[in-house]
Amino acid sequence: MAAFPVPSSRLEPSGELVLRAAVAAYLGRYRGLTRQHSESDLRVFLHWCTDHDLDPLTAVRIDIERYVRWLQDVRCYQPSTVSRRLSIVTGFYRVCVIDGILPHSPADYVRRPTVPAESPTLGLRHLQFEALLTTARMSANPNDFALLALLGLLGLRIFEACGSNITDLGEEHGHRVLRVRGKGGKVVLVPLPPAVARAIERAVGERVDGPILRNMLGGRMDRHAASRRLRHLAAAAGVRMPRMHPHMLRHTFVTTMLDAGVSLRDVQIAARHADPRTTMRYDRARNNLDRHPNYILAAYMAPGT
Repeated sequence: MAAFPVPSSRLEPSGELVLRAAVAAYLGRYRGLTRQHSESDLRVFLHWCTDHDLDPLTAVRIDIERYVRWLQDVRCYQPSTVSRRLSIVTGFYRVCVIDGILPHSPADYVRRPTVPAESPTLGLRHLQFEALLTTARMSANPNDFALLALLGLLGLRIFEACGSNITDLGEEHGHRVLRVRGKGGKVVLVPLPPAVARAIERAVGERVDGPILRNMLGGRMDRHAASRRLRHLAAAAGVRMPRMHPHMLRHTFVTTMLDAGVSLRDVQIAARHADPRTTMRYDRARNNLDRHPNYILAAYMAPGT
């Protein structure tokens, strides 16, 4: 835990040891990417404590409220991000109570921000997605089409796409499949439509191992390299979006399936959403614009405008 900042000016050596033990006990409940993400969010809170000369183990409710306000007003995070980071802090203090380090949690009665029912991310429209796929397929970089196919046609999360290896490819019951390691270390077999299989084969070439997606230097592609490639492809395809990022393609995967007439239940299964309400959030954002009453009013008043 040496990488974690602790407010040493407020802590005795024994207190620092207790804090490090508390952090280790909390993170020990998780593994894989879940542990990495939890560690990252907890690190933000401990950095904030250091900057405010605060001992995390003596914090009270008002301190946690101040942290939430900082996330909202200074860092300007979306409500979903604030809620997630607060949940990590709440979980950390809950473990401290369970382990007898604290008598009660200072985060128990801190109110979480309301997360909107619809997703703030908008997927690409059908023609935009088609233009992006065409541009990627014609790109001289074979990783571009494979990246678009994995994110937009298979609906993989960016860490799943970048973490996929050539050895994860296989066949099951006559289907080409990709073994995907998802959230919580869950492994699923995702069937590959012919177009996706061709895109992957083009990116893999003659290689027999290593990552499917590679960056410009030949190493494993990460989310940052993927974001740069997507912005480049969007510009080349003439797709104008305020901010092009990998999750937009997963969102597009969901909304395009719904547009194609796939049932909400089947889309939930394909997207591997544990809760159907997550899938519905994507659908609401699409319908809120497509069916907005402003269009009805404008059409009704068309003779005068």
